[in-house]
Amino acid sequence: MASSVTTSITENNLTEFKQYLDDPESEIHQYIGENGITYSYDTQFSVYTYDPEGTLVNTDGSTLNDSAQSGAGTGMMSGMLTSSNHFEELMPGMDGTRISPTVTDSYDVLYGSWPKAYNEVVLVLNQNNEIAATTLYELGFLPASEYRELMERLESGEELSLETQKWGYEEICSQTLYLIPACDFYVENANGFFDRLDTDAEIESLLEQAVELKITGVIRPREDAENASISRTIGYTSALTEYLIDYTNNSPVVQAQMVSPDINVLNGAEFSPADDAAKAADAKVYLNNLTESEKADLCREILQSVYSDDPANAQMMLEQSDAALSAMLDEYILSSEDPEDERILMIYETYISAGSYDDNMEAFGYVSLDTPSSIHIYTDSFEDKEAVTDCIASYNSTVSEENQISYTDYVGLLMSSVTTIIDVITYGLIAFVAVSLVVSSIMIGIITYISVLERTKEIGILRAMGASKRNISQVFNAETFIVGLCAGLIGVGITLLLLIPGNAVIHAIAGTTDVNAALPWTSAVLLIALSVVLTLIGGLIPSRKAAAKDPVTALRTE
Repeated sequence: MASSVTTSITENNLTEFKQYLDDPESEIHQYIGENGITYSYDTQFSVYTYDPEGTLVNTDGSTLNDSAQSGAGTGMMSGMLTSSNHFEELMPGMDGTRISPTVTDSYDVLYGSWPKAYNEVVLVLNQNNEIAATTLYELGFLPASEYRELMERLESGEELSLETQKWGYEEICSQTLYLIPACDFYVENANGFFDRLDTDAEIESLLEQAVELKITGVIRPREDAENASISRTIGYTSALTEYLIDYTNNSPVVQAQMVSPDINVLNGAEFSPADDAAKAADAKVYLNNLTESEKADLCREILQSVYSDDPANAQMMLEQSDAALSAMLDEYILSSEDPEDERILMIYETYISAGSYDDNMEAFGYVSLDTPSSIHIYTDSFEDKEAVTDCIASYNSTVSEENQISYTDYVGLLMSSVTTIIDVITYGLIAFVAVSLVVSSIMIGIITYISVLERTKEIGILRAMGASKRNISQVFNAETFIVGLCAGLIGVGITLLLLIPGNAVIHAIAGTTDVNAALPWTSAVLLIALSVVLTLIGGLIPSRKAAAKDPVTALRTE
């Protein structure tokens, strides 16, 4: 199943398919279940918090490593491209309900309540009221310095013994999380372009305008839950998704990029320069707009690359002042009049290359409501699921090949495995039943034959009184008919009686009365008829032997 899911990832035109689903006249709506159709969007954000020591941590775990702290914010920004791994949108319900009854019925609220506002979330525990230790560090419940110390001890080969720690629900819910949309990391500079904030101080300055997420409740899967499907630690509602989409799409950086679809608002370069001369011109514009410190930083990066094989010389050059390094960049790069200077083109390709409009919009967190990242369709029965499959097939037949929908039927994948197992068991049972029927037919024939041997004189008397061979055969056929009829009736009667305690056991184990064992009356009649037919077949040969006996010989038999 995992292989099928992994290899079935394809790109679909969900925009056009969403139009089909949003059309109330579409035939698929008659098969949609209680949970309806839900759309997922790739909203991009980072969530920060303060640990007990007051250290700012990114909940994606990037700030727990020393390398993330010393990399000029490189680690801090890793959570921007995707939302943090600890956050998951709760399944919405029908008619604008923020949380589906399927979710609320599958979890117990241990403290507080379900989220109502867009900035409210719930903390999800496992069955044992536990959260993984790493998650506790990443969410700021435990100090980041302690985590680094533990990692150092672990790397040195020391055996660790972690103490079990406990928190009160009220203490957990007092933890404040700061959500920063991806677009807020980009601020306009004096040159009219947008810079990306990536240092600790810059990120802390964003917290004043960040969305403060409040943990309003703590939930745990119920023991008998059938749909406890939340796989992350923090659950938020679709209201937060809608807020992020609206906020991001109206942010300055997104609006500026939409106004200039051909120019990268981060550096002023064209997304698709015509030739090397255009690339060189864009590079010079970009470099001229850098401050002295920014030029010095870029010069250091270039020198580290150029002198990678000569560390001593590289170190000497890198120790120069910002002013000297900035002047060096101006002298060796910007003074060039050659539009195809390889140095300028190298800088463009390595440090400035504009990428594409779509790449920028994705980095800014822009999302179109008409283009969901995934669509989930729920039904209430297997029959409706098959009908939805047929509707999608019908839709695919009406659109071009590139717009056809490829989907993953998770239930179908699971049921295919279950069906295979059931088929194997069924074939095994059929084999056992077939053997038992053959053996029982042989035994019936033997018993009938013994009856013929014991009643040989009686057969002779009947023949002497004028009974025909056919009459003799009918006597034994009638006996086998009665035996088969009684056996069938007894078997069906015992089965019906055993269904009473059997269903009681099934209901107790399954915890529901929806599953029942039953014997339809049509099946009962067929089983009785089968019993009669098998006994008649089993007694056919002995009855013919009885009819074929010589009357004189039969009368002499003692």
